[in-house]
Amino acid sequence: MNVTLEKQDDGTGIITVNIEENDYAAKVTENLKTIGRTHTIPGFRKGHISIDQLRRRFGRNVKSDVINHEVIDAAIKYIQDNKINCLGEILPVEVKEINLTDKDYTFQYEVGIAPDMDVVLDKNITIPFYNIEVSQEMIDEQDEQLRQRFGKQEQAESVDENAFIKGTIMRLNEDGTVMDGENAIQNNNGMLLVSHIANKDEAAKFIGRKTGDKVVFDAAASTNGNDKELASLLNIAPEKVSDARGNYEFNISDILVVRPAEHDEDFYKAAFNRNFDSENEYYDELKKVIAAQLAPNSQILFDMTAEKVLVEKYGNISLPANFLKKWLVSRQDGISEENVEEEYTRMEPAIKWQLIRDRIAEKNDVKPTKEDIDSYAESYARRQLAQYGMIDADDEMVKSFAGRFMEDKNFSRQIVEQVANRKLFMCIRALVNVDDRTVSLEEFKSIASPEEK
Repeated sequence: MNVTLEKQDDGTGIITVNIEENDYAAKVTENLKTIGRTHTIPGFRKGHISIDQLRRRFGRNVKSDVINHEVIDAAIKYIQDNKINCLGEILPVEVKEINLTDKDYTFQYEVGIAPDMDVVLDKNITIPFYNIEVSQEMIDEQDEQLRQRFGKQEQAESVDENAFIKGTIMRLNEDGTVMDGENAIQNNNGMLLVSHIANKDEAAKFIGRKTGDKVVFDAAASTNGNDKELASLLNIAPEKVSDARGNYEFNISDILVVRPAEHDEDFYKAAFNRNFDSENEYYDELKKVIAAQLAPNSQILFDMTAEKVLVEKYGNISLPANFLKKWLVSRQDGISEENVEEEYTRMEPAIKWQLIRDRIAEKNDVKPTKEDIDSYAESYARRQLAQYGMIDADDEMVKSFAGRFMEDKNFSRQIVEQVANRKLFMCIRALVNVDDRTVSLEEFKSIASPEEK
């Protein structure tokens, strides 16, 4: 078998594969014998049909399949052996039915060839990195949330914005009297968290009320029209919600409020599983936690900015556009001759970025190792276990969970892609000049989404 490549001026190449009978004949015979051994053929016992009979019955189809596989494999092997950087996949120059009475054949495939480019990362390239300043307002808000989360529930004399109220909910007639009969609805175990009432006007009706008070409210409005929540509030079947709208009376029997935790040893241990020597030390730790929560946003913006800067600097390259459009039409769902121009224009920057990132990865030997992938998978597993309440899961359990996740091929592929992406941008950040800037959260939002100004 002979394979050659002829490069064209438009960034494409023509791969020609010449295949002779001795290149495929043995494989055809082998496949025919396999059919004879494994298939039940009418008129013959399994394994007792001659090769001549097999050729007469299956020879043409088997020969066609073998030739197609051998030719495509040869073209792909040629690309790999000669390290040809291709775009998309090979496309047949001409699709036609081959004459199976011939012995020797010639096939041609068109291939898109990536342009030569040298991506240099050095301190002459400046990319900003925006650190979000942790404000006192953020610290106070986080502190309040933690104190509420680890606070104690107590009886209260009146309802406030954070109160949890219990009582009986009864449906009312239009004149305000309690409804009876088949359309009546009464929930003796009604429960309502004031802070979760979607409509502010409805929530205001409960503020300041005391045990024994009766509050008339619009149940549907209080759930902002959410049928599932309304059914739960009234303790009725979801299918009955549409006929259950209107005013209800809430007879308050119990008022519970959460008293925020104090800054003491019990609170510190509950929130951070440790003690602090002073309140200032606690606030310093809180600031670190908030900074860690904000850091991924800064990294994401850096990644987006780096991609934009590098595409602007190195993206002035000529791509084999006509070939790529043909490839998109033949391989991508939803892309046709009618919309390929629009789709290609939309996808072109991503194609250029892929070429740039491939050059960076190749030049700097950036690739995920098994240790990188295992570490990332275990980190993911630890976060999942924490959501299930297993914060202190031991290493053996974490590794077991990570192993189960990695058995999923789609998940495993995503992990590898994420690790490779992370290592790539770490490499970029290490080589270019990073302009560290500290901005407020509002400034950061404005930079990240300028169109929302």
